[in-house]
Amino acid sequence: MKKIRKAVLPVAGLGTRFLPATKAIPKEMLPVVDRPLIQHVVDEAREAGIEHFIFVTGRNKAVIEDHFDRQYELEVTLTERRRFADLEHLERDLPVPGQTSFTRQQSPLGLGHAVWCARDIIGEEPFALLLPDVLVQAERGCLGQMMDAYREINEPANVIAVEEMAPERLHEYGVVGAGRTVGKAFEITSMVEKPARGKAPSSLIITGRYILQPEIFQFLETQSWGMGGEIQLTDAMIRLALSQPFYGVKFEGRAFDCGSKIGFLVANIAYALARPDIGPKLRKNLEEILRE
Repeated sequence: MKKIRKAVLPVAGLGTRFLPATKAIPKEMLPVVDRPLIQHVVDEAREAGIEHFIFVTGRNKAVIEDHFDRQYELEVTLTERRRFADLEHLERDLPVPGQTSFTRQQSPLGLGHAVWCARDIIGEEPFALLLPDVLVQAERGCLGQMMDAYREINEPANVIAVEEMAPERLHEYGVVGAGRTVGKAFEITSMVEKPARGKAPSSLIITGRYILQPEIFQFLETQSWGMGGEIQLTDAMIRLALSQPFYGVKFEGRAFDCGSKIGFLVANIAYALARPDIGPKLRKNLEEILRE
């Protein structure tokens, strides 16, 4: 079974829900505490063993590419000021040469189309897909947990991260049906994108982390327009599931939908509270605010 070496990160969205903040700054560069959202997701992928990061970008996203490059003026200034801890931190986050690729999604045609744009860089390999809108706070990263399950399955298969969701909100998400348990995973028996109220096959929603086989590109290439006039990844996965197995992993940890303002704010609070350098002071300040 081939090792998962590459990860696709779709970052072409306009971030309209965060206007005017995202007029000049990509939403993926908005900070969660003191690290950009996209850096948190790359950290998770790197911890899981990913060696090559493929960013599917759009217009006005050059700052993401700059973030994953050297900034010589900054490095010189930090050196002159003897801020070696900051320099070491920057060096630790910097990808090695050749570890990143950037390709354009020239039209906003949906997640399925964004994934398809990475086809030539992926080639004939299985790959990971991480949606930067989703952060997962966990002792072992969500993708790492999925990799563990993938190795246990020990066959060419597709793996999707899932979490429990309240019944009244299932119509907002992609939902999977659950079959027999296989190690840390379970067989997915069905997938429905935003099911009608009361029609969901389970309470398990797709959470923005995937391991996909390269055959998905064949279906994305011929996928017709779906919900919202876009090429939907779930529609292509449903077609692929007729010939390849799909498994779900109910990960340990807490997911934050950083595509929404509430989810983004809660993620900032949760990540800050987990930091020993600022968590106690933040908790005290939050308690004071709540008492007012």
